[in-house]
Amino acid sequence: MANNFKILITILLFIFISGCEKKVDEKIIETNNDFPEIEYINAKKLLDEQRFNEAQKSFNEIEKKYPLSNWSLKSKIMSIFIDYLKLDYENASINIQRFINKYPDYKDIDYAYYLKALISYEQIKNPALDATYTSESQKNFKELIRRFPTSKYSKDAEQKLILIETILAGKDMHIGFYYLQQKKYLAALNRYIKIVDNYKPNKYTPEALHRIVEIYYSLGMIGDAERVAAVLGYNYPESDWYMKSYKLVGKKEVLNSDDKSWASKLLNKIK
Repeated sequence: MANNFKILITILLFIFISGCEKKVDEKIIETNNDFPEIEYINAKKLLDEQRFNEAQKSFNEIEKKYPLSNWSLKSKIMSIFIDYLKLDYENASINIQRFINKYPDYKDIDYAYYLKALISYEQIKNPALDATYTSESQKNFKELIRRFPTSKYSKDAEQKLILIETILAGKDMHIGFYYLQQKKYLAALNRYIKIVDNYKPNKYTPEALHRIVEIYYSLGMIGDAERVAAVLGYNYPESDWYMKSYKLVGKKEVLNSDDKSWASKLLNKIK
């Protein structure tokens, strides 16, 4: 009986000690879970103080120390953001695409797409000479809006998209006018129709429509010239370009229902 009692006490002590060890372990794990947050806050403080190299080093250390945590992913994004701030666009571009490919279900993946678009947007220097980054930015912002229409970054993306498309439209206007002066009417026409069809309405849209009127008129396509002039007048009745088109075709046209249907196909983005 005494031996049985000793055995029972031994078992109870073992269970108690094991329970204590478990509680201690759980407490240590819980405390450790707070450490990456503290380290992240400290790294963020360095970033706010514009101590970019130190901040990036801290974020990279968090990645290594807590590789499977959410703090690791947040730190990875911040490290890429610092590359962007340091104008190291090549590394930033490569790493943000790698992040998107590897972590498509990350809870803030919309920010990754936004950062990707910003990286190309900031590299727009002289779109008149090279529209590579302009076109890439347009594609990236459109992708962000398409994938995440309700994202808090979509509104800024839409604003930047308007600026980008205005830049692209301006380039097409210059090229179109060059072709027009060379009497290469078809090449010019394609540029002006591209401005109307591919971009949202912008400051170049009325002139592009007028140039289309000019080209149709020069080619003897008077009916088409009159219809485009009517579209121009319907959408921009106070525009100087409409007055020029009106003087060219010699009369004001009123869009009937068929013309409005045709106009909506030509100008599917103009309300």
